[in-house]
Amino acid sequence: MTRARISAALRALVLEPEPGVELDTVLDRYYAPDYTHRSDGEVLTREEFAGMVAAVRTKVTGGTVTVLDELGDGTTYAERHVFRITLADGSVQHREIAIFGTHAEDGRFRHLSETGFDVPPQAR
Repeated sequence: MTRARISAALRALVLEPEPGVELDTVLDRYYAPDYTHRSDGEVLTREEFAGMVAAVRTKVTGGTVTVLDELGDGTTYAERHVFRITLADGSVQHREIAIFGTHAEDGRFRHLSETGFDVPPQAR
């Protein structure tokens, strides 16, 4: 069974969405129905996560994600990446994110916890 990877999910959801493919269809590919998402202490249900992703999609015009570390052991998943996105207002965000979580039995994400920080300009 193929396990979901966060880099593929980010590309499909925000960075390189397929024209004409509904958000719920993409979410179903990567996230289990009982998915929960924790970001800097705030926990979202899958429905709340979908709302957050929909809002982000309206603001992002493009970007890249580079995986720095990624590993899995059974259902346990960990990954660290940097992303650089351009927003509709022309501003750019460059962040490093660390993610820990679990996969459901079918390989989709069941839970992810993330935290991150802005990459300083001198490190870009």
